[in-house]
Parts: sequence; structure tokens; C-alpha cells
Amino acid sequence: MERLRIAIQKSGRLSEKSLEIIRNCGIKFGSDSRVLKEHASNFPVEFLYVRDDDIPTYVLDGVADVGIVGRNEFDEQGFDLAVVRDLGFARCRLSIAVPNQFVYEGLSSLQGKRIATSYPNILQEKLTEAGVSAQLCVVSGSVEITPAVGIADAICDLVSTGATLAMNGLHEVEQIYESTAIMIGRKDMPQLEPERQKILERLLLRIDAVMRAQNYKYVMFNLPEEHLGEVARIVGGMKSPTVTKLLEPGWVAVQIVVCEDVFWDVFEQLRALGAQGILVTPIEKMTE
Repeated sequence: MERLRIAIQKSGRLSEKSLEIIRNCGIKFGSDSRVLKEHASNFPVEFLYVRDDDIPTYVLDGVADVGIVGRNEFDEQGFDLAVVRDLGFARCRLSIAVPNQFVYEGLSSLQGKRIATSYPNILQEKLTEAGVSAQLCVVSGSVEITPAVGIADAICDLVSTGATLAMNGLHEVEQIYESTAIMIGRKDMPQLEPERQKILERLLLRIDAVMRAQNYKYVMFNLPEEHLGEVARIVGGMKSPTVTKLLEPGWVAVQIVVCEDVFWDVFEQLRALGAQGILVTPIEKMTE
């Protein structure tokens, strides 16, 4: 049986979110963290659980057909692969951080300095763009400790909250790059593996439906019929609101889909127009 092979980080936040989205696509598979290879029971897909920095190599060498990885790893390694989807989760930033006593006035302040990083290619590109020459100290982990032990004058590392920086006497001064989770694949897969390409397209259809639903809410409420035109202009819905007449004269029940980003503004306007019994529910899957 032909299966699509997907390389996924074997542990960590990226792995958890990747597997969550796949499960929300209705795909069933085991949950034993000790397993390094398994296949789904109800969809033609096989999972390979590997180190995140090995995923681009697995895809490039054809061991996996696609992989889910942070864009930072993809751009740092620079392999000639296709970005199949920007999945949007696992958002983080690559930033310059310096000791608290360091006077930072922009990237030019790093001229001639030693900078410790696990992402020398991304950092070098940014420094070159700014016309800055610095000595890069490539380390694979514990980047934050390098200024304290005299290895570097500053660091460039992934930052989420900044708490680890503060614990090591550092503070973030400039973001140079932003990363999200992406799905990558070989550029020649549609030609060389047409059957697996079809499976990938089926999987992407499900993923797109799950991801799109995360940005919307399904809203139901009762409304004086005289305000129906105003509500239609406010929210629109996917095409237009669904409206049902109530037994009580002059009232209608309305069903709409509202984007999460504008939900509270819409909610306030609905209340002002006399909407009652407003019920909001999440959406599991949605297509346009």
C-alpha cells in the first residue's frame, strides 16, 4: 500500500502541535513516545520521528516525502526544497541579545564583536545586509551562557519570553528574524511520486480546513428583524447570514461565521442593535 512518509520532530512543542493538527484531521495513530516509526490506521500516511535539524536532510534524501520543521532550521540549512505550507504555529523569533551593561545602538554596535549563535547563516546574511563585520562563534546549545564565560560579547538566539536571557544577565535588543512551522517537500515529488502527491493533496485539504476553522467562530443570536440589514453589513458571514423567522412576530434567528480577530467588535455592535441570546461556539473544520 502506497503511503506518504512524513518526518516530524520526535519531541517538543513543534512535535506536539504538529501531531495535534494531524489528529484534528481525523487521522488515527498511536501515542507511544518510544516509537520512532509508525503508520496511521485510517489514512495512507507513515510517520518518522526524528531530530528537528535532521528533517530537511531526510526530505532531501527521499527518506521522507515531506517534513514539518521550523522555518529557522529550513533557512539555516539552505537546502533546495519546496515550502508546501506555512502552518503558522510554533512562532518564535531570532534576536540579538547582549549583556545588561552593553550599550547597543543597532547592528553597527556589533562591529568587530564576537557573537555566539546556532544560526550562523541567517545571522551572517543580516550582518552583511547591514554592512557589519563580526566574528561568529558557532555553538549548538546553551548560547546564553557564552558572554558570561568570555566566549562571546553578544548572542543571537531564538527567544520566546526572554526569561532565560534575564537569568543569564542578558536582554533582547533587536529581532532579526521570525520563524513558524512549515511543511517542506521535494520539488520533484509531483513528477516522480504522483500517487504520494495525491495523498499529500488529500492531507493538505484536511489541514487547511482545520487551520482555517481555528480563526473563526460560529455565532447564533436572536435579533429584531428591523435591524437585519445593519447586521448583514457588519458581519456578512461567509456569503451572507443565515436567517430564520421566529414564532414571535418581528424577530429572527441569525447564524453567522465571524473571524476571531474582529469578534469582540462585532459582538459589541450586535448588542447595540438589540441582539439577544448570543451563542458562540468553536468550529472544528471549515472550507470556503
